[in-house]
Amino acid sequence: MIDSFLRYISFEKRYSQHTVKSYQNDLNQFEQYAQQQFNISSLSEATQLMIRSWVLSLMDEGTSARTVNRKIASLRSFYKFLLKRESITKDPTQKIKSLKVKKELPGFANEEEFSTFLDRLVFEDSFEGKTEQIILELLYGTGIRLSELLGLKVSDFKSSESTIKVLGKRNKERIIPVSKRLNELLKNLIAEKNHVFSHDQNSYLIVNKNGGQAYPMMIYRIVRKYLNQVPSLDKKSPHALRHTFATHLLDKGADLNAVKDLLGHSSLAATQVYTHNSLEKLKSVFDQAHPKA
Repeated sequence: MIDSFLRYISFEKRYSQHTVKSYQNDLNQFEQYAQQQFNISSLSEATQLMIRSWVLSLMDEGTSARTVNRKIASLRSFYKFLLKRESITKDPTQKIKSLKVKKELPGFANEEEFSTFLDRLVFEDSFEGKTEQIILELLYGTGIRLSELLGLKVSDFKSSESTIKVLGKRNKERIIPVSKRLNELLKNLIAEKNHVFSHDQNSYLIVNKNGGQAYPMMIYRIVRKYLNQVPSLDKKSPHALRHTFATHLLDKGADLNAVKDLLGHSSLAATQVYTHNSLEKLKSVFDQAHPKA
């Protein structure tokens, strides 16, 4: 039953491997709990009471509200699938409410500090060093997600147009412009990659030292290695660079809709969270400069 659902979201909905794995973990966890606590033989037998009991147990264990909500969402999608397939007659998640989550503002680096940090960075004059530089420059210079970075192919980079083609969530493609500096860095990396490994336009842009596709922990390790030098950045992660990219654009007066398109958001609501940071900066300037402030 779980396997059928996972195949559905993998091949029909075309969710990423990371997302599919998250669904699998959540469903397996609930299945194990329901079997141990209520002795059910199939998830089709689960009830609203069982799900609420599981949610309470997660909260007692100290699981964050955000994580609990993700697990509830996994169950909702699963039972919606079963209902559609007529494997069940009633959705047990129908009256399960998500927990209230305190809205956290995205963490980002101070613009002046981050600019100085980038200018002072020194990378090894090797393929690995060039790769590390491109990873940082791409994440901050384009605001792409970790999964999008990992999926970039050599053929997605168009040097003559100074653009990269990104495959985002729900397999939506978007074209992102790159700066002259980043354009040159990408050309140099590809030339070095072709020298070290076989020339293949369909190969991945970011690879490990053996030429294989890069993986999430590799990117996290490289990003943390350098971002530890940025005190104003609380979270040293690839996503923090995405937040920094968006905040710096808006601080410079970029159009909100343009930033939305660059980030690959489906609606403005997801992008508007960054405007708070810009408003705080405006308020600070107002308080310091206005005679009646």
